[in-house]
Amino acid sequence: MNTTKTLKLFFTKQLLHWHQNENLRALPWKQETDPYKIWLSEIILQQTRAEQGLPYYLKFTQQYPTVEELANAPDEEVFRMWQGLGYYNRCKNLLHTARTITTNLKGRFPDTHSEILALKGIGEYTAAAIASFAFGLPYAVVDGNVHRVLARFFGIETPVDSSEGKKEFQTLASELLDKENSAAYNQAIMDHGATVCTPAAPKCNECIFQKNCLAFQKEAVSLFPVKSKSIKVRKRYFHYLLLRHENKLWLKKRTEKDIWQNLYEPFLIEHDHKLNVEELTQHPTFGLIKKAALSYTGSSTQRLTHQQIEATFFTMNVAATEHVKTENGEWIPIELLKKIPFPKTLVSFLEKNFYF
Repeated sequence: MNTTKTLKLFFTKQLLHWHQNENLRALPWKQETDPYKIWLSEIILQQTRAEQGLPYYLKFTQQYPTVEELANAPDEEVFRMWQGLGYYNRCKNLLHTARTITTNLKGRFPDTHSEILALKGIGEYTAAAIASFAFGLPYAVVDGNVHRVLARFFGIETPVDSSEGKKEFQTLASELLDKENSAAYNQAIMDHGATVCTPAAPKCNECIFQKNCLAFQKEAVSLFPVKSKSIKVRKRYFHYLLLRHENKLWLKKRTEKDIWQNLYEPFLIEHDHKLNVEELTQHPTFGLIKKAALSYTGSSTQRLTHQQIEATFFTMNVAATEHVKTENGEWIPIELLKKIPFPKTLVSFLEKNFYF
């Protein structure tokens, strides 16, 4: 792609002018210079809208105002705080990095791009954001908002999800960056993508770039950015048996390298299709439970990025705890369930059925 120097200078100047005079987006992490809080906000906002992440950011900064306090918090307490945000590997990496900074770096957040990038759970985008916002270093952020703004304005037809596209967008973003004012520039382009150049129904009539935007000129705004790959969604069928004994519920912590790692769930039977009660009782895993009356309780669906979880719930009252012949779970008093971290699917079900 051959973009003139004049057009690039125009883009940067106009964007910073918009940021200074028209950008009214107010968020608590903007203007923040504490690298810990900037890092925390960036991890929370990975694959999460700002409006959804805001209450979590406020909750975390109030509960753990320093990286040391986060590092010293119990795992289950932090996972419970994270509950509902999804992508729980982010939370696992959050704890790992907080403890690395506290133990290995004596609580000092690294202040170079390479050191920041070396921390667990931090990729190119997050490292650039922290380096820029916390330390004023000249690194350009490139996320979905940036892809969209640049693809539309410059009419870039290279797919953003191709290796060629990733290189092209990163190079262009670095060329456009105001290196003397990197934090303002990065914040401006992300805010413009989030509030004006939005994925659906962009506010082209309010956009400062309208007259020079190639996508707008071609009446093809909805076609940018170009993507080459479509996401294939895998369907999974979870059958949850809520095993109850007196005032306790049997739960297991998910420790496998799969979705919802480190969260809790009831007794699970997963199958390649949805099972009815009769089929469920014939399943080999069902043999780990001494048979008792099984009743259908409800169902729910949760869409993840690459998976769709179809969950069906059944209740079974167990006469004795030893009737569950597996050692990888525990009996939890129902009044303590509100302290246990669950995936969103289970939170919705348990709340609806008055478990907490």
